[in-house]
Amino acid sequence: MISRRFLLPVMLLLGARYALPAQDTWTGVDRVVAIGDVHGDFERFTAVLRSASLIDEDGNWTGGMTHLVQVGDLLDRGPDSRKALDLLMKLEPQAAKAGGYVHALIGNHEAMNLYEDLRYVPPADYESFRTPESEKLRDNAYKALLEEMTKQSSGGNIDDAFRNNWDAEHPLGYFERRAMFGPEGIYGKWIRGHNAVIKIDDSIFLHGGISPKYAGYSLKKINDRVRDELDDLRKPQGGIVTDRDGPLWYRGLANGDEDALEGHVKKVLKNYGAERIVIGHTFTDGAVTPRFGGRVLLIDIGLARLYDNLGRMACLVIEKGKPYALHRGTKLELPQDSTTDMLRYLKQAAALDPTPSSLSKRIAALESKTH
Repeated sequence: MISRRFLLPVMLLLGARYALPAQDTWTGVDRVVAIGDVHGDFERFTAVLRSASLIDEDGNWTGGMTHLVQVGDLLDRGPDSRKALDLLMKLEPQAAKAGGYVHALIGNHEAMNLYEDLRYVPPADYESFRTPESEKLRDNAYKALLEEMTKQSSGGNIDDAFRNNWDAEHPLGYFERRAMFGPEGIYGKWIRGHNAVIKIDDSIFLHGGISPKYAGYSLKKINDRVRDELDDLRKPQGGIVTDRDGPLWYRGLANGDEDALEGHVKKVLKNYGAERIVIGHTFTDGAVTPRFGGRVLLIDIGLARLYDNLGRMACLVIEKGKPYALHRGTKLELPQDSTTDMLRYLKQAAALDPTPSSLSKRIAALESKTH
């Protein structure tokens, strides 16, 4: 058998596209740090990484043998998606050299960028791809469009308004960005080479969640389906990548009725031999939040400041199998299944936040139930 270590460089030299079996399960990991949706807020992302002792002030890996899991949605909405991508791409080999690991999972926004659903890409993101050649590149693309329209006799009303609308839909930097997210582009290749779901010891990590529709799928089957569809842009429509019940989009574990879904959660955990499922995608307003008696952990705390500029900062830490919230650098015991303990936890977290804490409304709502 030819080893992967030998095969990969040979195939790269031959210029071939390769598909080697991707690892999806890790065991014997003493420390895991899991971070939810970043949405282009590079400053908050680096702040939470530093709070978990994973990087230094220069953005270099200091996490040793820690496994960092970013559960997807690094991209869109905020201005600095490219910086966040570049950082994780730099940290991957640094972590590996130290005996650690960077797991950059595919979220729905990573997938959207690959199949060119760009509705959440902000102007600043395009601007980060702009070069001195951008205007010429766009003009050439527009000329090619007019030539094609003329060939098809569908010129229509081509006037200044048409050109202005087209320019607005293709800002400077658009075509450079599109190439870099394409199948052969640096970001497109990098994202397509990752997993959508992984298991580390007794924890499952993914972006959205496992719905009843996919409860019987193995990790490998999910990952293979996601990568296969993203490799062929004719496939996502109607596939697992765009399915609202699929692992990139499902919200039932985050906001569905716990009594109704209790049996489903137990089935999924039994299927994977796991104790918990860790997900992002659904905003929790400021704190890592357990559901289903701690068997599901929500870690999209709203890190990006684009929502209300509150600068939330928290992530999940699992040390020797035990999960904690790391809230602004302080480790907090996660609450058990009671309103009283949830209040204890939220008040501890809120006390660490700048005033006003985004958790204030949740605290007030829980307090009203106890009176």
